[in-house]
Parts: sequence; structure tokens; C-alpha cells
Amino acid sequence: VGALVVLMAVTPWTQFAAGHSPFIGMFSLAGLGAAATVVNLVVLTSAMSSANSGIYSTSRMVFGLAQEGDAPSLFSRLSARKVPSNALFLSCVLLLSGVVLMYAGQDVGKAFEMVTTVSAVCFIFVWSIILASYISFRRRRPQLHAASTFKMPGGIPAVWVVFAFFAFVLWALTTQPDTLAALLVTPVWFLVLGGTWAVLRRRPAHLARFEVFRAELQADQLAAERATGAAAAAKEQASR
Repeated sequence: VGALVVLMAVTPWTQFAAGHSPFIGMFSLAGLGAAATVVNLVVLTSAMSSANSGIYSTSRMVFGLAQEGDAPSLFSRLSARKVPSNALFLSCVLLLSGVVLMYAGQDVGKAFEMVTTVSAVCFIFVWSIILASYISFRRRRPQLHAASTFKMPGGIPAVWVVFAFFAFVLWALTTQPDTLAALLVTPVWFLVLGGTWAVLRRRPAHLARFEVFRAELQADQLAAERATGAAAAAKEQASR
């Protein structure tokens, strides 16, 4: 916020243009051309660092999904140096797809808006599932929530506030043609995920993990019911 205040104190916000760094423009106006070069170097270094960490984390995530049966077993193989090379290759290919978007689109800004819009919708989807799970947890396991040492600030009302904010973000994405186009493309990604899930859910490894999860869930529910019954019996005994 402070950086934005400084920038708009020097240059009106109506003069900012896509594809031009406002920080470099500010240094150029101040006559500090060398500082603008340093900022460019910092930005490029940060981008390379972000890409490197993304390649590492994504390849390990794909490797983990393959080990659990939620991705093709091809990506669970390790090289002679114990590196998930197939998952690493997939991560690099997906990363280079950004170059294709840059050349297929009109400019870098259009490609950036498309990628960030799709990412924003995916993040909203993931966090909406988390919030819906929290509501279900509160309704189905009230005793476990009461025993929690850390509770979500604001509780259920805060969840609906977040949902309202998500709805506002989705509405904001429909107000611009570029973000609206990316928003309309996003359902294709969810169709791909749904089709993949329909195939993977029938695999023996996935079915076995689901049975283990269901058994653990039933055990937790039985333990919670016993704890509730014991607490009620103790309360009744104390009242006598």
C-alpha cells in the first residue's frame, strides 16, 4: 500500500500503462536510470526464483499424487539420482506453455490476465471447498469443535463474509472482456478434472484408501458419540 501511495504521488494513476513497470518509470522521472536497471534485474531474478521453486514444488506434488494413485504411475518413477524426472519434465512442459500463451495472444498483458484469472478462480474453488468443509464439520461434529484449542475467528458468520467476498471477486472478473474470457474458459479445466476423477476413483489403490478413510471417520464418530454420552451421564450423576 505504501508503494502505491508513493507511485501515485509522483505519477497519476491514469498514466500507468500495461507492459510498463511503474517503478522503473518513477526512477526514470527522477533521473536515476541506473536504479531502473537494478529494478529490472531484481524483477528478473525474482521471476527466475519463483519459476525454480514452482518447478520443484509442482514436480514433488505430481510425484506424491502418483504414489497415492491419484495420478498416472508414470510420474512416480525416480531417476538414478532419486529425482522424479517424469514429474519434473511435466512441470517444465506446463511452465513453457506460458511462452505459447504469450505468442498466441496479443501481448504479454493479455496472457498474464488469462493465467491470473484462471488461477484466481481455482483458488476460490479450493477455498470454497475448505469453508464448506468447515461448515459441515461444525454441524456434524459440534463436540469436536467445542474441544478445539483454536477456533476460526468469527465462526460461521465469517465464512459467509468470505463467500460474499468470493462472489464479489467473480463479479469483478466479469466486468472486463479479457478476464471474462478467461473466466468462461475455466469450466473446461473443471470438466477435465471431473473426467480424471471419474477414472481414478475406480482404481483399487484409491478404493483401498477410501475404505481406510471411511473406517477412520466412523471410528472418530463412534468415539465422539461415546464421549458425548459419558459427558451427559456425568452431568446427570452430578445433578443427583
